[in-house]
Amino acid sequence: MLVWILRRALLSLLVLFGVSVLIFLATQALPGDPAVQILGHTATPEQLDELRKQLGLDQSLLDQYLTWLGNVLTGSLGQSLTSPQSVSSLLIDRGLASLALVLSSALIAIPLAVVMGSVGAVRRDRPLDHATQGIFLVLTALPEFVIGLGLLILLGTTVFKVLPTVALIPSGGAAFTHPKELALPVLTLVLAVLPYLTRLQRAAMIDVLESDFIQMARLKGLPERVVVRRHALRNSLVPVVQGSALTLIYLTGGIVAIEYLFAYPGLGSALTTAVAGRDLPVVQAIVLLLASVYVVVNLVADLLTVLLVPRLRTRRA
Repeated sequence: MLVWILRRALLSLLVLFGVSVLIFLATQALPGDPAVQILGHTATPEQLDELRKQLGLDQSLLDQYLTWLGNVLTGSLGQSLTSPQSVSSLLIDRGLASLALVLSSALIAIPLAVVMGSVGAVRRDRPLDHATQGIFLVLTALPEFVIGLGLLILLGTTVFKVLPTVALIPSGGAAFTHPKELALPVLTLVLAVLPYLTRLQRAAMIDVLESDFIQMARLKGLPERVVVRRHALRNSLVPVVQGSALTLIYLTGGIVAIEYLFAYPGLGSALTTAVAGRDLPVVQAIVLLLASVYVVVNLVADLLTVLLVPRLRTRRA
């Protein structure tokens, strides 16, 4: 088991190394000159050359990458090119805001999906089950941006006007202290991921309920609620653990569009601003952070899957 964990951790580090190379090359391919972006088109060639030397842009790509990677490993992410804020402080401020958004959405969507999927499996093919599946099918076909627009119109502007349409959270402020501003972005993300997780849990629960060991438990005379809660539910959670990991990854990427829609001050809005302003240190840091989240979440999901399934623990021991 320990050897397997170490092997997976090493593989994750190799993946992150490869991702760092791709991120660096992709940001270098962005159009425009950072020196011109900072000083403007009125700067003299001498001023531009001097700034390029200060930024290390006169070095070879390999030297620039090694310097950047060394700074990342030591936590020295440098200064934003378009704002007086350091990259580290920007990541902390915006990262905490995005973390509040993702965690709030996940903590609502995942337990709700487990409950709704399990109930749907136990009471499958009834009118309520068919209605729920129909609604989820429609939500699955809609991009999260469209869902957000619909909620914005319904709850923020023309119909009920009960929630703010813009998340006016001050920079560095705690997002959890502004629940009304969080409501629309969180509700949008919950509705975007709930159909997938619910249908996954429903299918897994149906499969478990039709398995031999569940039939044996019923033949022993156990009440149906005991069969479902004590035997079926735990065994149906394995696919949901993997699905929850994919959901967290999806939420981490999906915040870009949602934060832009609601003007939410998180990593997504910071990334779009940095790309537009060709702020390379910020772009590189945010994309690498998001990639690290993807890798870590997958690693944790694999570990939880092994812990939930005894035969996998034996196989990897």
